[in-house]
Amino acid sequence: MDRSGLGAFLRGRREALQPEDVGLPRRPRRRARGLRREEVAELSGMSSDYYARIERGTGPQPSEQMIAAIARGLRLTLAERDHLFLLAGHGTPRPALRGDHISPGLMRILDRLHDTPAQIMGSLGETLVQTTMATALLGDQTHYSGPARSAVYRWFTDPSSRLIYPVCDHPLHGRAYTAQLRRVAARQGPQSPAAALARRLLHESEEFAVIWSEHQIDLAFTDEKRLAHPEVGELTLHCQALLDPDREHSLLVFTATPGTGSYEKLQVLAVIGAQRLTGDPLADHIASPPPQTG
Repeated sequence: MDRSGLGAFLRGRREALQPEDVGLPRRPRRRARGLRREEVAELSGMSSDYYARIERGTGPQPSEQMIAAIARGLRLTLAERDHLFLLAGHGTPRPALRGDHISPGLMRILDRLHDTPAQIMGSLGETLVQTTMATALLGDQTHYSGPARSAVYRWFTDPSSRLIYPVCDHPLHGRAYTAQLRRVAARQGPQSPAAALARRLLHESEEFAVIWSEHQIDLAFTDEKRLAHPEVGELTLHCQALLDPDREHSLLVFTATPGTGSYEKLQVLAVIGAQRLTGDPLADHIASPPPQTG
């Protein structure tokens, strides 16, 4: 671990960014050059003290997961991210971690959607980052680990993952998830994480095994989605996807038609923000925050 080099690189990248570059408001009487340490910590999902110790070279060696979070928070390119890993003493990032890295361009688009439910997804349905509005609408989907990171896996193994959707829509969701996984597994090959996930689900879910045996690949999610939100009730939203083919990431954006009840309910969610919905079993399951130290 190159402590001085790591600190200098982080400080340089932090000072090169302005609040507007990462979707943060510029507060009056701002004197800091670039971002403040606490702002980088917020963007990276960790405590201000933990990030400050990394930059100053006084803390323990950060884990790979924390370095990956900082790279995302600072909107690093893939080459800059790899350099950050080397400075932190971790060598080249593992393929799984490399696949989680979001291009700065896609992150810049997300930064400008702070008042809209939007999130960036991996090829297996992993939620990599969410806006505050997306967290208010769907719950925190970024804190899962292992196979549960995949929305496909959760759909067939965790009944609480279905509570946000009307029961009558469950069959379509299950078939669309299965068709999506089959397409990704075919594209990535039999030794890919997608194929491994499919094999695991075949052992763990009879429902998945039945749908998988039908070999459907032409099913997809509709642009119109119905949600049964525990606080504001049922919403009908339009879901648009922007694909980054180089990274196999998708930016999902949820909107409602102005003047409708769903549009008004989104305005209510904007007030609620990402506050935990106390007493609600769905929120208890999906609102747990990610760990803040490595």
